[in-house]
Amino acid sequence: MEINEKFLAPCGLYCGVCAVYYATRDNNRKFKERLVGVYKGRLPGSEGLCVEDIHCEGCLSKRPFGFCKECVIRDCNQKKGFAGCHECNDFPCSFIEDFPMPVGKKVIMRAIPCWREWGTEKWVQEEEARYICPECGHKLFRGAKRCNKCKTSVDLD
Repeated sequence: MEINEKFLAPCGLYCGVCAVYYATRDNNRKFKERLVGVYKGRLPGSEGLCVEDIHCEGCLSKRPFGFCKECVIRDCNQKKGFAGCHECNDFPCSFIEDFPMPVGKKVIMRAIPCWREWGTEKWVQEEEARYICPECGHKLFRGAKRCNKCKTSVDLD
């Protein structure tokens, strides 16, 4: 399996299954509009969030989502010389405890111990496999509540 290093968000929110990345990759304006509704006012500094702000090529890319660009978790890992929180003995710290999106925090708390135990390759494989519709096999994004292909309700986080 080829791993895109730009998707290895230090917090454990693997970018390969991120809705913002999917909307960017597919240049899906309607999806971007929905994501503005999800994030606006819920993330620090997002009061003026607009469709043009919904773009990301991965947390560690040159074009991360605005929130990821200013992420205290990413900055902390860089200062400590870590690839991610899975290498830190202070996990979970106040940065994780204060994470502004409940689903994101839940995923971080699940993902970091797995990344630590399994290593990067297996962790990425498991994240990719987790976000698949159990009914039709369509690839989903983290936080999805139903499959956009067959409309099956899902709870994968």
